[in-house]
Amino acid sequence: MAVTVSRDQVRSAAAGVAVTFGLNGVAVATWFARVPAARDALGLTPGALGLLLLSMSAGAFLAMLTAGEVTHRLGPKRTVYVSAVVVSAGLATAGVGIGAFPSVLLTGIGIFVLGYGSGTCDVAMNVEAAEVERALGRTVMPRFHAMWSLGTVAAAGLASLAAWVLLPVTAHLAVVAAIVAAGTLLAARAYKLAGEAEQGQSSGVMAAWREPRTLLIGLLVLVLAFTEGTANDWVAVAFIDGYQVDPATGAIVFGVFVTTMTFGRIFGTIALDRWGRVPVLVTTMLLAASGVALAVFGGSPLVAVAGVAVWGLGTALGFPVGMSAAADEPERAAARVSVVAVIGYTAFLAGPPLVGLLGDHVGVLRGLLVVPLLLLPALALVPAMRRPAES
Repeated sequence: MAVTVSRDQVRSAAAGVAVTFGLNGVAVATWFARVPAARDALGLTPGALGLLLLSMSAGAFLAMLTAGEVTHRLGPKRTVYVSAVVVSAGLATAGVGIGAFPSVLLTGIGIFVLGYGSGTCDVAMNVEAAEVERALGRTVMPRFHAMWSLGTVAAAGLASLAAWVLLPVTAHLAVVAAIVAAGTLLAARAYKLAGEAEQGQSSGVMAAWREPRTLLIGLLVLVLAFTEGTANDWVAVAFIDGYQVDPATGAIVFGVFVTTMTFGRIFGTIALDRWGRVPVLVTTMLLAASGVALAVFGGSPLVAVAGVAVWGLGTALGFPVGMSAAADEPERAAARVSVVAVIGYTAFLAGPPLVGLLGDHVGVLRGLLVVPLLLLPALALVPAMRRPAES
């Protein structure tokens, strides 16, 4: 249930949510940016790497099945407390599995735990963010997701520096894990808007699975999550293999993607408030499809990087708008966000192995073309994003 708060408490909660988003982005992107190092240290083929990446997606997917109920019972604040510790433990374990004691199994366990903690935190912080958006009376959800993107930009830059100075992966991931744990625990103290469940109150998760609008939003978020997740998992590897750049440059290319995605999330709120969700999402999805095509067929690294920049801009608003749409009605917001997240995170289960298997046959760079092949038909689902009053 929501609780009565003052304007200062709303601002404080907004700041706490923003920091949580940012640090969650740092944790996840630190792993993504060191994927090439993990591949080299563990001697993995594209297909084997895709299966390893599936471990994190499986952890996140499992989290989505339980996060709605957990958030409903504990409230977003305590859920974020627990998930921060889980995220940090997973990241540190993955670092040990890559560097100190090279092991595919240990690395897989680490990123599974990372995915579970991040996925649980994802639902909880989005529920609190939706309450902040309602309290403010204007679109701010993409800006919280922009903080997640800013976290990924910072992580990509630090990872590129770490690779350049040959910092051991184990040390790099351990330091980031400690920072994420401490920062998130402090930030979540400001959560005030979404309270815990009343005794005997149902979470409504099963009912949400029977709502046509919730399911349609989930399907669209699935495609949009696949569009974003494919870049997170594969864009650095695709440039290293397809354009023969070095690992540090591959991390920079990933940084370009998250930088333009961040820009789109910061300024996309203006477009959403002016023109509405449907026309803005149609435009950005077409931009994303065009950007992927340019990245694959650009012919030179410079042109291809421009395509990655357009891809990031086009991907910016999809996931945050999906979370806002799922939480349009305060009642059972955690349940609906959880259902949409479960459907959306299916993309993170299917995406890594799908692109990896395609990479074994046509190369990772050409394998990226599966993104526009899914994006274009998904345009038909965009009207489900309208607010209930507009529908």
